[in-house]
Amino acid sequence: MWQKCRELGIAPTFHTGGRSYGERNSPTNFTFNHIGHFAAAGHNVAKALFLGGVTRRFPDLRFAFLEGGVGWGCQLFCDLIEHWERRGAKGMANMDPTKLDRPLLRELVDKYGYADIAAELDKRDGWPLKEDFLTGGMPPDDYIRCNITQKQDWIDLYATPYYFGCEADDRMNAVAFGKAMPLGARINAIYSSDIGHFDVVDMRDPLPEAFELVEDGHITESDFQDFVFGNAVRLWGTQNPRFFEGTAVAKEAAALLKRGAATMRDAAK
Repeated sequence: MWQKCRELGIAPTFHTGGRSYGERNSPTNFTFNHIGHFAAAGHNVAKALFLGGVTRRFPDLRFAFLEGGVGWGCQLFCDLIEHWERRGAKGMANMDPTKLDRPLLRELVDKYGYADIAAELDKRDGWPLKEDFLTGGMPPDDYIRCNITQKQDWIDLYATPYYFGCEADDRMNAVAFGKAMPLGARINAIYSSDIGHFDVVDMRDPLPEAFELVEDGHITESDFQDFVFGNAVRLWGTQNPRFFEGTAVAKEAAALLKRGAATMRDAAK
């Protein structure tokens, strides 16, 4: 499927709700079910693509997750890095259950523990849990399909291919452009507010509302340009450079993509 997206010049874009996920099942309160439901759905897809190695196998594909904001995308980026430190190959080697000093464990249980714990250890020849050895037939590395060998891999496999659709009034949009992200990454936030949505009283309001992040000093005008234009062009134009032909922004989009292509060529030298 991903190869076909590449052939057709399509950037896979997900807009799946999750109002029935988990505990989002209130029969009386819309807000209870609504908050975070797009993020919850996008979170699952983004993790699956990354950990499944899709962004490694198809490095030129771009993916977008709409209407859930970018806050969760920033947190997921951090979470994946922090988990990799413990659940990647090197981290897992530090927790290899075969390295357990069973005689020492039994000695400590006899000295400080309880008889029922000692009895359970005896049943397992000193091993605490047999589940510790279960890997589903895979090597003990949750990130094995990502093949992460250097810091740049995190940028190439997550920060570059992923784009996150945001509402205009979401203050968390600023996080994507700030300094809090690891490795100096910028997460691709795109302005995708539903100006025709039922809760938008006046469709002229969302864009000025989004610009308040600039007025309040949370992002720069350059960041804002990426938010409302540049990132969207890179999302769809990377897969299909002719995507914006015939539109009012065709000239500007082509110029931006040309600059991006030149930058990539220089980086490859």
